[in-house]
Amino acid sequence: MNAEIITIGDEILIGQIVDTNSQWMATELNKIGVSVHQISSIQDEREHILVALEEAQGRADIVLITGGLGPTKDDITKKTIADFFEDDQFIDYPQVTEHIQQMFKKFNIPYNEVQKYQAQLPSKATLLMNRLGTAPGMWFYENDTIFVSMPGVPYEMKGLMKYHVLPKIQEQFHLPHILHKTVMTYGQGESSIAERIADWEENLPDFVKLAYLPSFGRVRLRLSAKGPDKEVLEETLEERLNTLESLISDIITGYDENGTIEKYVGELLAERDLTISTAESLTGGKIATTLVSVPGASKYFKGSMVVYSAEMKMNLLDVSEKSIHQYTVVSSQVAKEMAVSAREKMQTDYAIAVTGNAGPTTDETDKSVGVVFIAIASNKGVSCQEFNFGQPREKVINRTVNKSLEMLQEEILKNN
Repeated sequence: MNAEIITIGDEILIGQIVDTNSQWMATELNKIGVSVHQISSIQDEREHILVALEEAQGRADIVLITGGLGPTKDDITKKTIADFFEDDQFIDYPQVTEHIQQMFKKFNIPYNEVQKYQAQLPSKATLLMNRLGTAPGMWFYENDTIFVSMPGVPYEMKGLMKYHVLPKIQEQFHLPHILHKTVMTYGQGESSIAERIADWEENLPDFVKLAYLPSFGRVRLRLSAKGPDKEVLEETLEERLNTLESLISDIITGYDENGTIEKYVGELLAERDLTISTAESLTGGKIATTLVSVPGASKYFKGSMVVYSAEMKMNLLDVSEKSIHQYTVVSSQVAKEMAVSAREKMQTDYAIAVTGNAGPTTDETDKSVGVVFIAIASNKGVSCQEFNFGQPREKVINRTVNKSLEMLQEEILKNN
């Protein structure tokens, strides 16, 4: 059973909004055993919609459409879909009209004649009542393909999916099971990991697929299993994961999205009753933001200082003017002084300090763009490493954040 998602709206194509609807729908469909084979974004224009529907009908069992439903003249999706199904008869649904009137009354919005169009649906459509908005969803079945049209407003679409669309799909089809398990790794690149697990990957059964999902400093290994017997899939995934863990246990930080390095570091700190603070220059507080993104971070995270300029490094962290003049702000000496001072001032067990050139300029330093110094201070002393993360700016900042947490992890495991 495969699906296609079509999002309609010029606002997506010009970059005014990000299409989060497709991502959410794909996740929910996957949970019930429906594979999404294609996602398309198209203009809110009649011919584009008709072509997209025609093409989707030839390759998908289920076509989900979001956007273009509303009372205004630029919302043409409903009329265009009716034309696609050669349906020129519209039926009025009093329950939709009543619902819209009640919503408008609740928010003191005057009801006008334009809203009546919302309660009219093509005769071939099955009404999907939208309790969270004014535009109802529509369910069509034509030539062995299901078409579902929903509003583009995310919370309205999600309500229709949860209470109508997903249950109806599950009722009408005998769906396979699709299981995923994602292993979170840290500190090695995609090619290095692939080399280490080549034999293991080669011997995966046909119904189990492996995907490498790299990002800055991290690689997620996603195992996907699809088949009719859920118990067999679960047993197979567990067996294969146990073998995988024995091969790369040194770089695994956890499983699924809860296995991030920041969560793992947070657990290490919490378990050992340790605290952390940060002193950040080029990252502008992003290390602190990453640490506190984990629920319960208040147990171990005490605070951060963002010291972007040389003056702030001296005034807030007592970095010596002599060190800055002699070595520049992008140096091991300055990073160490920042870390030691942050730890003392915020009275934490550990402190991370970073300074570097994220680009595009190097200001008054002798280091090239991409050069970063990361220091970790603890009661054992202070250590510092130099890196060159290249370009562009975003890459330098993100890699600095990730590497800082990796170094912190190593220090905690070494010292405690």
